[in-house]
Amino acid sequence: MNSLFVKAQQLDQSDALKSARERFFLPEGKIYMDGNSLGALPTHVPARVADAVQRQWGEDLISSWNKNAWIDLPTRVGAQIAALIGAKPSEVVACDSTSINVFKVLLSALQLRPERRVIVSDIDNFPTDLYMAQGINTLLENRYELRFVKRADLEAALTEDVVVLLLTEVDYRTGERLNMKSITARAQAVGALTIWDLAHSAGAFPVALNDCNVDFAIGCGYKYLNGGPGAPAFLFVAEQHQSAPEPVLSGWMGHAAPFAFTPEYAPAASVLRFTTGTPPVLALTALEASLELWQKFSIHSARAKSLLLTDLFIEAMQPLEQYGFACVTPLEHEKRGSQVSYTHEHGYAIMQALIAAGVVGDFRAPDIVRFGFAPLYNSFSDVIEAVARLEQIMKTQAWKAPEFAKKAKVT
Repeated sequence: MNSLFVKAQQLDQSDALKSARERFFLPEGKIYMDGNSLGALPTHVPARVADAVQRQWGEDLISSWNKNAWIDLPTRVGAQIAALIGAKPSEVVACDSTSINVFKVLLSALQLRPERRVIVSDIDNFPTDLYMAQGINTLLENRYELRFVKRADLEAALTEDVVVLLLTEVDYRTGERLNMKSITARAQAVGALTIWDLAHSAGAFPVALNDCNVDFAIGCGYKYLNGGPGAPAFLFVAEQHQSAPEPVLSGWMGHAAPFAFTPEYAPAASVLRFTTGTPPVLALTALEASLELWQKFSIHSARAKSLLLTDLFIEAMQPLEQYGFACVTPLEHEKRGSQVSYTHEHGYAIMQALIAAGVVGDFRAPDIVRFGFAPLYNSFSDVIEAVARLEQIMKTQAWKAPEFAKKAKVT
């Protein structure tokens, strides 16, 4: 372990992103490795939100919709996200939650291929995506076949009756990164549309939606984008699909002229037709401020550092496999997101003990402990210190304390 400490220190000294760490609130003595679930707070965000509350809301009141351009927040924030996910600024809008955005784009995809009756997804996809597909099918009186299959069977499931393929680019449990380009091409070869969930991609590494010819995508703002708990989500609609589907959630902000207040709905001729109600100004302000970090630091540099961080963690964890840890994250760089996951039969209790020791990761049922790496604020020394604390917990069997077995509401 001593040699790895030296290696980590050397990597920290040469880290092109080391100045980014100073731009986040990081509690003293705590190693935060859960940025794949909730990003840390950037230091400049509280002042920006306070200004939105005290000056813009408190002093400028309702004039802020024009004076402070509140009305443009969804497209302004969307354009910032577009730069990270390989899209045009006009193709992304920040709004609603990930679940609601899945609902909207999935129903739009179904409209574009009305003669087809099969929705395909990975059975291990994030549950909200599967749940939304099930809910839509119930709403539509079960007219669709929900073909949820194991990942190895996806190609065989893509037949010419498939309307849409719904996938998450990075597996939330294992951190496996799927090949967006080849999978999208395979789906489109049979005439199917694609929806990609970028919840564990956006802000973790460069995404290439247009280069991969993706039709629709969705994602959240509170993980690697550091937008705060429950931050607004975003959706991407390829330019060629923006005028065809009729919005099902036809809210007033999606209207072509919302302040004309006409009784008949006429959708906007842009990605704005996928918005619904009044934008959450304070939440979007926090997300907008957080995204400004990417004007100072490169997403490509973040990806390079992420791979070094995860490589180092996997190397440091190898001796701990004697305690029953099994790595389920791919070793190949092109197949890895920005997290590393291990299975362990006592994973929940071990993670609670580790959190008590000042290293914050998380647990996913049934037996996975997850460690997320946010290159803007995680250091290489963090990696080695985290593993050292975990090793001590395993050596002393501290995780066996009864309080660590008690399940909390949020794991």
